[in-house]
Amino acid sequence: MSIRANYEKELSGIFQQLVLMCRHIETAIEKSVKALVLRDYDLAHEVFEEEKRIDELERIIEQSCLRVMLMEHPVASDFREVSAALKMITDLERIGDQARDIAEITIQFKCDEYVKKLEHIPQMAEIVTQMVKDGVQAYINKDLTLVRALDKTDDRVDELFDTIMADLIALIKQTPEYAEQAIMFMIITKYLERIGDHAVNIGEWVEYSITGIKP
Repeated sequence: MSIRANYEKELSGIFQQLVLMCRHIETAIEKSVKALVLRDYDLAHEVFEEEKRIDELERIIEQSCLRVMLMEHPVASDFREVSAALKMITDLERIGDQARDIAEITIQFKCDEYVKKLEHIPQMAEIVTQMVKDGVQAYINKDLTLVRALDKTDDRVDELFDTIMADLIALIKQTPEYAEQAIMFMIITKYLERIGDHAVNIGEWVEYSITGIKP
């Protein structure tokens, strides 16, 4: 097998592992928020297993990327493609951590009745999950249009973040005894906002892999 053919084979394997990592992240976010909404603590614990698998895939992809860089002597465009994947998996792993953090907070609510209807948090989770999927798909398909749409989508995430925070601050002012639970919801909201930021970071590295312009 030629060096180029071997590189293409290795890169195809990296793509497959990235897609798998993305699926586990999607599942982790969905499970963490569904567990929050349904008060399903068994489901929350399942997120911990998803996060372990995400960490394992990060290590596998990292090893594959380094092997390609050391053995195949990639040209500039190949180097960008592989180094972008290395950067992306760092953001993806952190997203997995944040999904786990949401699950951990969910368990802390125990059986206490929620002080606020969960309306915007599931919306945020759905949007940021799609952003992560779009970022990985854009990398595989070299889709600059999809990448450049991430910033606009993130604006929607920021709007929801501001709405939720304003509602919770007003709630604390009106009923200070709800402050502890309101703060927990604020932390969850912040984790979702960070996931959106990580998705934007992924998009920036995808753009770098295509154009050579560093974020």
